[in-house]
Amino acid sequence: MIHVALAGNPNTGKTSLFNILTGSYEYVGNWTGVTVEKKVGTLRNKKGELVDLPGIYSLNPLSRDEGVATQFLIAESFTSVLNIVDASQIERNLYLTVQLLEYGKPVIIGLNMMDVARGRGFMINETELSARLGVPVLPIVARTGAGCQELGAELAHTEHQQALTFALDYGPVLERAIKRLVDMIPDGVTLPKRWLAIQLFEGNALIRELLESHITAEQLAQLQTDTERDVCASSSDARSLPHYIRLVRGAFITGVMEGAVTRTQNETYTLSERIDHIVTNRVLGIPIFLLFMFLMFKLTFDWLGTPLSDQIDGFLNGTFADMLRSSLQAAGASNFIQAVVLNGIVAGVGGVLVFVPQIFILFFLISFIEDSGYMARVAMVMDRLMQAIGLNGKAFIPMIIGFGCNVPGVMAARTIEQPKERLLTILLTPLMSCSARLPVYSLFVGMFFVHNQALVVLSMYVLGVVVALLLAKLFSSTLLKQEGSMFVVELPPYRFPQWRTLLRSTWEKGKGFVKKAGTLIFGGSVAIWFLSYAGPGGLNVNMDHSFLAMIGGFLAPLFAPLGFGTWQAGASLIPGFMAKEVVVATMNIIYAAPDEGSLQKILATHFTPLSAYSFMAFILLYVPCLATVGVIRKETGSARWTWFSIGYALVIAYIIALVIYQGGRLLGLQ
Repeated sequence: MIHVALAGNPNTGKTSLFNILTGSYEYVGNWTGVTVEKKVGTLRNKKGELVDLPGIYSLNPLSRDEGVATQFLIAESFTSVLNIVDASQIERNLYLTVQLLEYGKPVIIGLNMMDVARGRGFMINETELSARLGVPVLPIVARTGAGCQELGAELAHTEHQQALTFALDYGPVLERAIKRLVDMIPDGVTLPKRWLAIQLFEGNALIRELLESHITAEQLAQLQTDTERDVCASSSDARSLPHYIRLVRGAFITGVMEGAVTRTQNETYTLSERIDHIVTNRVLGIPIFLLFMFLMFKLTFDWLGTPLSDQIDGFLNGTFADMLRSSLQAAGASNFIQAVVLNGIVAGVGGVLVFVPQIFILFFLISFIEDSGYMARVAMVMDRLMQAIGLNGKAFIPMIIGFGCNVPGVMAARTIEQPKERLLTILLTPLMSCSARLPVYSLFVGMFFVHNQALVVLSMYVLGVVVALLLAKLFSSTLLKQEGSMFVVELPPYRFPQWRTLLRSTWEKGKGFVKKAGTLIFGGSVAIWFLSYAGPGGLNVNMDHSFLAMIGGFLAPLFAPLGFGTWQAGASLIPGFMAKEVVVATMNIIYAAPDEGSLQKILATHFTPLSAYSFMAFILLYVPCLATVGVIRKETGSARWTWFSIGYALVIAYIIALVIYQGGRLLGLQ
């Protein structure tokens, strides 16, 4: 069995290739930071496993996700490395290749994006490149699958290949220091000693930590100091020891390219650059992003989603409910069972499922924007604003991911190098309006804001971002003071997404919503219905005298200043801690009771447009769902910060909803 490590720079198509070679599906996006931890899949030919490592520029880790890749090389057992190189950015990508070659394991290079390279005028002789590097080089286009079958077959031949003997000559001064350190490393260390020595001199903190368990920190520090002094004295170009190593590798890469890469045309002003001149403009960038979001919500609610949702609603609460009621009666089901199924499961789960079209349309549009390459531009556009509040543009990427689901958004914060910036991003990402809140918005905008649905939903997303930015400024100035950081982002070329990829990405994003409808929302609906069915007086009580009414009644006075001080609204908010979709399921059970009329009619008597907007804002900002809390605990490793994320969100949600409702009343709004 082979165990292959899949390594490469960010946004080189590693995850796309991983999906092709393993037949599985991992999240694919045309932007940096998609893979934030290693992922393992079985090769289609069943001859081994492929491990997809986070995209890195160097084995010297600057962030947690880069540390995952380096830690894998240190601690894991594997047979070979599949290095994906972006053919259109080959010179920069080969820097990591050199580091992997120095490790000594068999390496295969997948030369990806050959179509993009040809479009930019690069002609690459893969045979010559293979001869100069001493490893197989295969041209591929991972997006279409071209060349991937041949690459998979080549991987099978690596199981019994011998270790590489690749070694750059770093000059007499550094080579003497490398040999000296190699001699100091005990024989019990199984990792390549020369590679360890080079990585130490390059400043790799993980390697230093490993070597300090065998050699004293004082010895290592003295050796580094002496070597840097001697190297800088012998080379007028070297500013430091790591800089000298980069110069040597850069000279080697230049030599490799001189014989293997030719340019058939001069640099031109590409289509991507012409588009970027507009969409990344300092003045127009953010308005264009907001325009994209507005059009996305117009499609989701006004033009496509709402008509489909209305049809599903009519079927579930009409034809399907009548058929189910007739079937239960024909089967002799008791009144209790009929109530559980019709008033609990159908009302709860069905009330959420009606929003499936809007959820999937939104995810389809988000996937389109991601794979087109525009999302990376959004991060760059936001960088100037983010810098002003103590973060950088990279922190906005997890927030954008949080629009789909807060859980992967929090996990994506691993790509941020500065620890306090990473923590701050983790704490603020749950304020992003995830898809789980969308059913709540859909319910209220379809009732109170029929002619401005897209605009009102957009305002929720903007509100979440604005509150997060304001809190970032507050927290970075008080709780999490930090040094500034530099933002570097890969701007991939624009491309039209493939339909197969789009549909698969949409399904992978949306299936969690459907899955929750059949599990968490199903169970929550039954539990909520039972609490509304039972009370201190027994079963089948009037809902106003149920356990649910008692719980909601306790909270109602707290929410009265926010415009929704009824026991029904208070009770609806409680299960939102499990999953925000359960809020809608709960409201369908409570407000759509058979003896009270339709949901729309009942909600209209409990809410006004102003209180409905206040309620949506509260749903947006109050406590993260259970899954998000769990991943915050895992990523921060701190119960204190986890509880802080819950507590501050509740306080902020209350304040914002209070300002909206009371401010609206002062302005004469209702």
